[in-house]
Amino acid sequence: QVQLVESGGGLVQPGDSLRLSCAASGTTLDRYDVAWFRQAQGKEREGVSCISSSDRNIYSGDFVKGRFTISRDKAKNTVNLQMNMLKPEDPAVYYCAADCGGYACYLCGYWGQGIQVNVSA
Repeated sequence: QVQLVESGGGLVQPGDSLRLSCAASGTTLDRYDVAWFRQAQGKEREGVSCISSSDRNIYSGDFVKGRFTISRDKAKNTVNLQMNMLKPEDPAVYYCAADCGGYACYLCGYWGQGIQVNVSA
């Protein structure tokens, strides 16, 4: 059984950084395109970033604007999202997903349960 577990969320101040990690069990993530999504309260889910199985960044949301970086740690079987210069509009539940396809990696077969990120002064 494939399970994805996100970690690294929390409360930070504007301008701070967080590093989210997506750990997999039951599979190896380097087989898949893996994506991060987020959903803010009262808003629709939106794609944050997606990395291909060949480690190419194949999608980033417009709001990322160079602030967020997606990467793999194959030794740890994780996909990470380094988020810098966090803004007050970034709070959301952030989800990791694997076995993704379609435009902006929007169709994914496996999902984590999500982790909360809050940004507040």
